Formats: sequence, C-alpha cells, structure tokens
Amino acid sequence: MTPESVITLGQQSIELTLMLAAPLLLSALVIGLVVSIFQAATQINEQTLSFIPKLVGIFAMLILMGPWMISMMVDFIQRLYGNIPWLAG
Repeated sequence: MTPESVITLGQQSIELTLMLAAPLLLSALVIGLVVSIFQAATQINEQTLSFIPKLVGIFAMLILMGPWMISMMVDFIQRLYGNIPWLAG
C-alpha cells in the first residue's frame, strides 16, 4: 500500500463523513438559530429550550436522508472491499 493510496483513502473517508454529517448539522444549526431568535425576541433565557427542537429536527433529517446516507455508506464500503486485493498487493 503506497502512501498516495493511504492519503486518497483517507481523503475519500473524510469527504464521505462530511457529506453524511452535513444535513444533520445544518438542520441543527438552522433550528438553533430560529430558537435563538425566538428567545431574543421574547427574552426567554432558558438554555434547554433548544434541545428538544434540535432533537426532533435531527430525527426528522435522519428519516428523510437516511436512505441516501445508507446508500452512500454501502457504496463506499463496497468499493473499499472490492479494492482490497489492489490495496494489499
């Protein structure tokens, strides 16, 4: 296994991780921003108020994006396992 193939494999892994985490993180970010604006407008300073909406939003994104996320992971793992003979030898 050459250093270039290790770097390429690591780069592909990081890219896949970012692609899979982005929808969940962006939904949490948007929900947190909306709740923060609501808290600023109503002057409610409760730190735990944003927890439940973020949890529901992330769960909804998992339901909506779950099949796409699983297919991306399965495709990557199939390519990785298919390339084991070339990576090892």
